[in-house]
Amino acid sequence: MAANAKLRKLTPRQREVVRVWNDLAGYPLVKDVASKLGLDTSPLWRIRQRIEEAAPGVLIDRQRVQQQEVKPAANDPTQPASKAVPDMETKALRAQIAALKAETLDADYVKRQIFKLAETPVELPRWLVDTTPEAGSLGVPTLFASDWHWAEVVDPRQINGVNEYNLEIAHQRASKLIQKTISLLRHEFTRPCHPGIVFALGGDMVSGDIHDELMATNAVEIMPAVHDLIGVLAWCITTLADEFGAVFVPCVSGNHGRNTHKTRAKGRNYTSFDWLAYVTLARLFENDKRITFLIPDGPDAYYRVFGTRYLLTHGDQFRGGDGMIGALGPIIRGDHRKRSRNGQIDAGYDVMLLGHWHQYIHLQRLIVNGSLKGYDEYAYSNNFGFERARQALWITHPVHGITFPFAVNVDDDQGEIVTDWVSVAA
Repeated sequence: MAANAKLRKLTPRQREVVRVWNDLAGYPLVKDVASKLGLDTSPLWRIRQRIEEAAPGVLIDRQRVQQQEVKPAANDPTQPASKAVPDMETKALRAQIAALKAETLDADYVKRQIFKLAETPVELPRWLVDTTPEAGSLGVPTLFASDWHWAEVVDPRQINGVNEYNLEIAHQRASKLIQKTISLLRHEFTRPCHPGIVFALGGDMVSGDIHDELMATNAVEIMPAVHDLIGVLAWCITTLADEFGAVFVPCVSGNHGRNTHKTRAKGRNYTSFDWLAYVTLARLFENDKRITFLIPDGPDAYYRVFGTRYLLTHGDQFRGGDGMIGALGPIIRGDHRKRSRNGQIDAGYDVMLLGHWHQYIHLQRLIVNGSLKGYDEYAYSNNFGFERARQALWITHPVHGITFPFAVNVDDDQGEIVTDWVSVAA
């Protein structure tokens, strides 16, 4: 079978492994190949085995090259085969892989070629993990931003006047979120000192078109909404960097920003407008050394602040609940299952962060975020408890862990809430 036909049987990821492996001219050190691909050696060997099973012979291995080096070329007994055959074969394979890559617009290609993002794993900034901060430091604050539902419209007439949301109000609340965060951290403590701030983005940043009612009522179409959101988030990040000197931005996608009928397990992020906004922002700030992004390929982001290990996820994978305990049941069960799974793969964590439920809950082992949107028609029609528009803020101390939790309320200037009651004259 021709090499080109064999390569077409492989996945984009497998073809990328073939390209990197063969670029080393048949003498790859596994650790070097794994490093270039951002993999550990164990999964690389598994991928290599699948490649050999699906398309035997596409990988140039050391044994085959050595045999060719000692075997004389048929047309020139004085010329070693290594000077002719391997070079021709390598060039042919490289040309074929390049042609296939030109036809394949996978997520890795998008990140690397279009957005020019680094392939190397993100290294946490020193100020985030240095356990000996300067004297007087309270630790590193985290502002958790999620469930902004950009471009969604909440009609106050349909929820008895308890909330209103549209693009104009969204802009006001995003600005108020940053201003109140700075005010709380600067004015509520004596001589506050912070080495930087974590600005965690937890998904559902755009309303999306996943329901017919959203498609009919959103203020603008999805692309203008994403464009507008990127500008606002860029302002938020710049303002925080100017105030605190450094910003770490871990990001996960939600379920509202997808462009598929259902949320996918495979390639979830690459069908999400949340992810598109994140990588665009990372590209925008790539030359600003104050700002570091963490944009994982999967649904969870792992990082630590000093000695506290965080897992950031959106929370849509947890389902259920009832009228008595509400969201706590599925969230706690989901946290238990995730901790059990992660313990088996050496990826334990101390605190799980999630949004999705639009309820501010701060417990010892998990923090559930509120929303920028606030109470809406869906919550009202399902008799969910009233929840203000708010986002979570706390400080992580190098010794004491999480301290000083705040709920940053952003709806306190919405005006007087007027409830219309029918009155009967005596």
